[in-house]
Amino acid sequence: MVGSVAARIGLRLATAVVLAFIYIPLALVVLYAFNTNLVPSWPIPGLTLHWWERALANPGVRDALLSSVLAGLGATLIALALGSLAALAVHRYRFFGREAVSFLVILPIALPGIVTGIAINSAVGTLGLGLGMATVIIGHATFCVVLVYNNVIARFRRTSGSVEEASADLGADTWQTFRYVTLPAVRSAMLAGGLLAFALSFDEIIVTTFTRGDVQTLPIWIFNNYRLANQAPIVNVVAVIAIALSVIPVYLASRLSSEAASAR
Repeated sequence: MVGSVAARIGLRLATAVVLAFIYIPLALVVLYAFNTNLVPSWPIPGLTLHWWERALANPGVRDALLSSVLAGLGATLIALALGSLAALAVHRYRFFGREAVSFLVILPIALPGIVTGIAINSAVGTLGLGLGMATVIIGHATFCVVLVYNNVIARFRRTSGSVEEASADLGADTWQTFRYVTLPAVRSAMLAGGLLAFALSFDEIIVTTFTRGDVQTLPIWIFNNYRLANQAPIVNVVAVIAIALSVIPVYLASRLSSEAASAR
């Protein structure tokens, strides 16, 4: 009994240490976004919304935010289409190289971002095309596909194929079965994967560096301005915005997955 109590206390302390290690630096960034001092210092002498007003009035921040949202949405749409179709094909059909296809779809998430960025940059240069928003979206989509694929194929594996067979036995054609049976079964998984893909794309900087041309996303703006002393408070504000816009889709994806698990 004493050992069990000690183990529980030890696990709780370990959990607290891990959470503190992860989130105390983020909490400091949030606090410094309201700091009255130009230079981050502790303890904070006072709180102000001045830097938020400066950040929201900064055209560079607004343009970078819009670019990040557009890149995230574009990459997410591509990932939803390709990831869902790949998951459907790998799950439903048996063909030569099926496992290799699954491996190749998942591989980009494991590759170093700098390798993916250089590869896309080289390919674009070889084709004589220019870098811009389109190449950023393509670069982000390469790893966003993995998140959608993993979510959707996991849902397929937990869904009984007898439901689709029953639909066909009742006279539904392939399209009707997909629309009324298959799609509703995996819809929440697609949405959760899409939310995670958007969050990952929104924060991405390495692949973006090699594919952006003159496009400036929010992470690129933060990186370029972090070294400027007079921009430090505004950078903290933009970092808080980036954190919020990353946490929200991840939280929603987690809720969707939990609700789907509960429903099953």
